[in-house]
Amino acid sequence: MREAHPRERATGVDHYVSEADGIGGRLRVAPEDFRVRERERMDPEPLDAHAGSYPCVLLRATLRGWDTNDFASALSNAMGASRERVSWAGTKDKHAVTTQLFTIRDADPDDIPDLDGAEVEVLGRVGRDLSFGDLAGNEFAIRVRETDGDPDPITRDLRAFAAGDDPDEVAAADDGNADEVAVPNYFGHQRFGSRRPVTHEVGLAAIRGDWRGAVLAYCGNPYDTEPEDSQRAREVVEDEAGSGSPDWSAALDAMPGRLRYERSMLHRLDEGADWRAALEAVPSNLQRLFVNAAQSYVFNRILSERLRRGLPFACPVAGDVVAFVEREVAFPKPDMDRLQRATGGRVDTLARHCERGRAFVTAPLVGTETALAGGEPGETEREVLADLDVEPDDFELPGEFASSGTRRAVLLPTDLTVSAEEGDPVFEFALPSGSYATVLLREYLKCDPDRL
Repeated sequence: MREAHPRERATGVDHYVSEADGIGGRLRVAPEDFRVRERERMDPEPLDAHAGSYPCVLLRATLRGWDTNDFASALSNAMGASRERVSWAGTKDKHAVTTQLFTIRDADPDDIPDLDGAEVEVLGRVGRDLSFGDLAGNEFAIRVRETDGDPDPITRDLRAFAAGDDPDEVAAADDGNADEVAVPNYFGHQRFGSRRPVTHEVGLAAIRGDWRGAVLAYCGNPYDTEPEDSQRAREVVEDEAGSGSPDWSAALDAMPGRLRYERSMLHRLDEGADWRAALEAVPSNLQRLFVNAAQSYVFNRILSERLRRGLPFACPVAGDVVAFVEREVAFPKPDMDRLQRATGGRVDTLARHCERGRAFVTAPLVGTETALAGGEPGETEREVLADLDVEPDDFELPGEFASSGTRRAVLLPTDLTVSAEEGDPVFEFALPSGSYATVLLREYLKCDPDRL
């Protein structure tokens, strides 16, 4: 196996599937290089439908250089409406051209404003706000510039991984399926913080009951990828934390105003709050994110260990927990209410279901109600948890830090087309919601994740 970039290893991603050299390159040189379009599954009523029964106006917006949250705020401000009336299914990055749906509750379609960098189409009315569950997945068209290499050997390796076959056998086969590829379903680097991947460190500390360590992982813990004033401020925090009588007012003075969540924690400490209360100074969604990132890190570590052991991803072995796919969905996503253990004669039966795309092998996003696998997959899961000093019961925590856990597919398959634009490769593929385009592209670029 080929070792991953050191900054990826910090997020639990230890290996590349493909042994081939990367093509290098850079993403998002221009917003048009990274195009994302949601796969929609909303069927709106006409605009003249009764507003009492269908109170939400449904929009399709194509955004250039807009963060989803910023666009929603600009939209509501221009309409003189509360930001809470604008909803969407998936958050998109501003360094892209994105096409996605929005709903605006209790809005007049004639009041929809024109905003620079946005093409907005009013589609009709629906009876409720959009939510994350409405996002089936995303279609991508991604151009990679400044490359130096051939993507074909990598595609061959990823075809083999999708099929569970030897790469040389796949290369020799002429079966017309050259675009069926797969990678481990890792959580991408951005899950943990693109410039400063520490959210999982905060979560792991909280899970262990180390509230002091959690606060310092977030407020201290400088990274050389940050601006110099941020690094200096975090050094002040660590110095004060290590002193016999911390001066949190001095730490606050050093912390830049843009780092508002760090400042909110330091304010609590300066007022005499304990470490847990300081961590709870941030919004509830960020508190949940800390724990979710810890679960994601554990999951990534389990997948890396599964790769190291040579366990298959496309089909189960004895002890694996397999999820059947959801019925009547745009993507073959695993249904975590339809789990079966691969035991005895069930191993071959479940392997056939996986081969036909009817089921997926899973690994845990650990929580209080997570049932671990058996056999060697279970050994892998327990080994990672023991190394991190984490147990499922540790997620029995106060407030937003608690989690019952779930499971997630270990394999991320897709149909991939690679074309060329002015000599640059363009990768076109689609992924279900919750999966990361950069997890596929990292296999091709094999670069510092900061370039993804």
